[in-house]
Order: sequence, then structure tokens, then C-alpha cells
Amino acid sequence: MKQAQLYWFLAASIIVAAGLSPLRAQTPGSSPSTPASAGITLTGIVECGKGYTSHELYDMKITLIEVVRGGAAWKRIREASPSNKAAEPGFEYLLAHVKFEYYARGTPGLCIHQLSPQQFSACSSDGQDYQIADVVMPKPELRKDMKSGETVEGWIAFSVSQQDKAPLMTYSADQGGAIVHGGAKWFLLR
Repeated sequence: MKQAQLYWFLAASIIVAAGLSPLRAQTPGSSPSTPASAGITLTGIVECGKGYTSHELYDMKITLIEVVRGGAAWKRIREASPSNKAAEPGFEYLLAHVKFEYYARGTPGLCIHQLSPQQFSACSSDGQDYQIADVVMPKPELRKDMKSGETVEGWIAFSVSQQDKAPLMTYSADQGGAIVHGGAKWFLLR
């Protein structure tokens, strides 16, 4: 009798786990089909270290605070530097104001994460890549050598199609020599 109960318990557990797996895939920010909106904080784990040295795990939090687009974005970019040029025909500037937090999971917690705008990229919902805008960024720019316990806020500028009403932004630490566990983080830029 106990063996039959154990069998049914295991079968029920497998069915429940299978039913929950689509929910995990639907987590906001986990994929381009389920991007997080402004104001939502996404969490993840960054593995920091170089070469054969011991790699440490760090918790990170990323929040898209604000999105500024079109004429308002161009005004801020032009104020950042008179040398900035207008966006190419058919494109417009989009500014993303991002907050990034970084915390060691253990000791010694001495690894520095080199956060830069190049770790963020933008694309259309159909996968067309957008470039980080080649402009002097409004202050503060999202760039910092992050130590454990630090938080930084700053701007990133992209050039996006004027026709694209729902561009996406993604974060991946790979550009800074680190690794993000669980994949890239996705945000809806509107």
C-alpha cells in the first residue's frame, strides 16, 4: 500500500512541476516575449572573476526607472553637448534611466563589476538590433566600477526606429567579463 501511495505522490509531483514550468518562462523580464515594464525590479546573479581565479557570486538588481523618447530625448541629448548630432532620418533617440545594484553573496566580496552602457542593447520586437547612440550622454551616464553594496543610476541612449512603438532593452554582463546566471534580463522601452 505504501509503495502505491509513493507512486501516486511522485506522479502528482511530476504533473504539478510540469504545469508550473510554463509559469517560470512567463516571469517578467526573462525573455523578449515577456519584458519587464518601467518600475519593475529584476534580480539575478552575476559571476564575477577573471581567468582561473576564484569566481564569486553577486546578487544584482536592475530597474528601468524612466524612458524618454523623441523630441524630449533629443532636447536632453542636445543639452548634454552641443556637438551631439540629430538622429538619422527615420530614427529618434530614446533615453533609458536605469538603476543597478550589486551585492556580494559571500566573502571576500572584493570583485569589481565593470558596469557600462555596452552591457545593454536594444532591439525591436521582431529582433532588429538598435545601436547605442554615438552621443555624449546626459549626466549621469550609466558607467561605474561596482563594488559590493553599491548602487548606481544613470542614462543610456539608443537610436530607434520612429515606427517602433515597443522596442526592447536587454542586459548581459558578458561585455564586462562577467556572466549572468539565468540569462539576459529584458525590459520594454516605453
